Amino acid sequence: MPADETSSPGTPAHAAYDAVIVGGGHNGLVAAAYLARAGQSVLVLERLGTTGGAAVSTRPFEGIDARLSRYSYLVSLLPQKIVRELGLDFAVRKRTVSSYTPAVRDGRSTGLLVGGDGTRDSFRALTGDDREYEAWQRFYAMTGRVAERVFPTLTEPLPSRDGLRARVDDADAWRTLFEEPIGVAVEEEFTDDLVRGVVLTDALIGTFADAHDPSLLQNRCFLYHVIGNSTGDWDVPVGGMGALTDALAGAARSAGAEIRVLHEAVRVETDGTQAEVTVRSPDGEHVIGARRVLVNASPQALAALLGEEPPAPAEGAQLKVNMLLTRLPRLRDHSVDPRRAFAGTFHIAEGYGQLAAAHRQAAAGHLPSAPPSEIYCHSLTDPSILGPGLAARGYQTLTLFGLHTPARLFAADNDATRAALLEATLAELDAHLEEPVTACLALDADGRPCIEAKTPLDLERDLGLPGGHIFHRDLSFPYATGETGRWGVETAHANVLLCGAGAVRGGGVSGVPGHNAAMAALGR
Repeated sequence: MPADETSSPGTPAHAAYDAVIVGGGHNGLVAAAYLARAGQSVLVLERLGTTGGAAVSTRPFEGIDARLSRYSYLVSLLPQKIVRELGLDFAVRKRTVSSYTPAVRDGRSTGLLVGGDGTRDSFRALTGDDREYEAWQRFYAMTGRVAERVFPTLTEPLPSRDGLRARVDDADAWRTLFEEPIGVAVEEEFTDDLVRGVVLTDALIGTFADAHDPSLLQNRCFLYHVIGNSTGDWDVPVGGMGALTDALAGAARSAGAEIRVLHEAVRVETDGTQAEVTVRSPDGEHVIGARRVLVNASPQALAALLGEEPPAPAEGAQLKVNMLLTRLPRLRDHSVDPRRAFAGTFHIAEGYGQLAAAHRQAAAGHLPSAPPSEIYCHSLTDPSILGPGLAARGYQTLTLFGLHTPARLFAADNDATRAALLEATLAELDAHLEEPVTACLALDADGRPCIEAKTPLDLERDLGLPGGHIFHRDLSFPYATGETGRWGVETAHANVLLCGAGAVRGGGVSGVPGHNAAMAALGR
């Protein structure tokens, strides 16, 4: 059921609720479903016209029946425990290939294909022997063991640092992932620049950092990218990302939660026991009482609602591009079929040296000369997101995620910088194609090419992401510190909880902060 059919802009039915949830993104909907199933009266307030937040499917191109996951693309961190406990009619599908990275060696177009049959042969063809492949196997066997031990803790009360280290029970793995910059291990384990870059990309998605950043911000990002569902696999949501939030909205309403769209919470007042939420809607401004308030928004938004000092500013660092093609472009590397190369994550300008250079240039205030990015073709794995006519004619969706483009670069002229970055990014892709990708773009009903690009400033404007940061703020290691509560969702107010991506163990399409906030609210 589409999100806008599960929600209403009408006036809330009651003057007070056990729980008022500010924000109808996926985490807020998870929390709503759990609390309603526990018998609590629940009201979800969403300022936009539909629920789902960044986890939505939309038809961005006029007159074209293609439903793209517009802002968030793949699923890894959503625990099956949540899907099972909430009875969600939602599924993911495995990609046939993990990744393909084009390269030029000795003047010859080639590439590294990872996943499925032929991975060893691909490593050998690229590097000349089996050493890098064997190092790859060892390294990811290590991350796999860590994933099996760490992922189940995400929906448990926060472990202490020592407790999580004991659970990992591997001193080398703990040092590699939690104590020293991930660049150390990448350089010790691998020698090929391209292979090193492919490994490092998981540390940089949505994170502006160098491989050797002493803050270990890149390690935190890497960890969340390799532990999902105890495997680290990134899967395609069947029906698009909106299928998940539609299912969550349906589960919440079926359990008795009330969802009101076009209702913006503008103030929260609390004495720690009772709260009042001031709401602005098409009917005017009114106040809703609540025993508890769960905020499915950023820490900045939480502070604004409470009238408190905001946290340090957040800054996103990614370019998001959505495209619809009439067909996949031909590759210069003739050893791989485009349907196979684009079936996984297609890496562009993501060699280890290229990533370091791009970071240096962006940190100095310049757009990277060779912008790194990666592409996902969801329609190869799930053609249901295309209308029957498009699928039959061979159309495909492409979504591109660009790295190392912090919001500060767009501050002077967002439109001009977006255009320049998009041109440079597509040029890096075209360097590995036999034809420009723009030659394959479909046209919308008005004859315009089916391509749209979003900068961090666009995401801040459209979705309220602080600085366009897809994780709301820097990710944290999944253990307790002196500033965290039992579940990592607590605030300075006993009856106000943070259930958005900025919670400890937030980030990604996971539902984990929503689950954990519900558990905290229920005193679990």
